[in-house]
Amino acid sequence: QVQLVESGGGLVQPGGSLRLSCAASGSIFSINAMGWYRQAPGKQREVVADITSGGSTNYADSVKGRFTISRDNTKNTVYLQMNNLKPEDTAVYYCNVEAALYYGLGYGDYWGQGTQVTVSS
Repeated sequence: QVQLVESGGGLVQPGGSLRLSCAASGSIFSINAMGWYRQAPGKQREVVADITSGGSTNYADSVKGRFTISRDNTKNTVYLQMNNLKPEDTAVYYCNVEAALYYGLGYGDYWGQGTQVTVSS
């Protein structure tokens, strides 16, 4: 009953920027944490950044100072501003939300479809 639609991925040169968006829709009563994960070929999925309902943020060491996560609670949307992109940032990026549904008993975990980010000259 929850859909996460991601947008904003693409091809960018090293040093460039991209802004990812993830909009949640459905029978959502509330959303707790939201986050971004990424997975490169042959590697495990890793957390990039997350943000609590109150706006507290955490970042992977590899992206600190370059990426910024934010959210708009009125739109059930989470963003990832990515600056000074590096080739090692190349991956499929997935958004994640912890959401409670109407008529549900608690929070569940939901994932977006993934969006490709490629950083290359």
